[in-house]
Amino acid sequence: MQFRQQALAKLQSPEELDLPVRFARPQGWLVLSVTVVAMAAASVWAVTGSVASTVSAPAILTHAEGSYILQSPVAGQVTQVIAEEGQRLPADSPVLKVRTAEGDTVVRTVAAGRVTALAATIGQIISTGANVAAVEKVARASDPLYATVYVPAENAASIPENAAVDLTVSSVPTQEYGVLRGHVQSVDRSAQSAQQIAAFLGDSQLGEQFTKDGRPVAVLVKLDRSKETKSGYKWSSADGPPFTLTSMTAASGSIRLADQRPVDWLLP
Repeated sequence: MQFRQQALAKLQSPEELDLPVRFARPQGWLVLSVTVVAMAAASVWAVTGSVASTVSAPAILTHAEGSYILQSPVAGQVTQVIAEEGQRLPADSPVLKVRTAEGDTVVRTVAAGRVTALAATIGQIISTGANVAAVEKVARASDPLYATVYVPAENAASIPENAAVDLTVSSVPTQEYGVLRGHVQSVDRSAQSAQQIAAFLGDSQLGEQFTKDGRPVAVLVKLDRSKETKSGYKWSSADGPPFTLTSMTAASGSIRLADQRPVDWLLP
């Protein structure tokens, strides 16, 4: 009660009413001003600024039409392997001979291309539908390479048309020669199974490898060409590697996604 009476007496006393009241120190006004300016700048940046993001995924260098797995139409014993790995063959070219009860049958290419693998050997007994070779669909050595990047399906919708792509090629030392440049040519909007990937690449192991974390979406990347480099393609370094690139080379792709405004992160 004593403290309450003292407080009332203090309020009733007019002796200090004529003194100025200090609401804040100058340092406080400075901090407040800086805070307001910073908040205003952040608000403007959130509306007018943009943030770039990328998605990284495994990739492989191929030709645009991919490959196919050649299968034997008959069951029997392989008596002759005619084609060689690395050989370019026209469509309907003989690859091997199979002896059946009805006589010899020649297994031929379905489409023109380069034999990348032979799975049959002389004397081997094969069944109908057995995989005997992998053939890459390329008619000329000068046909350009592409990259196929297998992106997680949830990122497919955010990849813009003609997006820039940086490719780290497994056979090229990145610290010395940099990354390979390219741009998105097309995005397959449907997720692919291991069987679909294997059919395109002509390799069942790659089909399993690219789907171990789920079914991805295939993004076809057109490599930027350059007359100044040995490889014929554009690199982040001036010259790039002093050798040509080959198809079926593993890589890792980094695709630039559409820029986003920071304010979009706050909106539903």
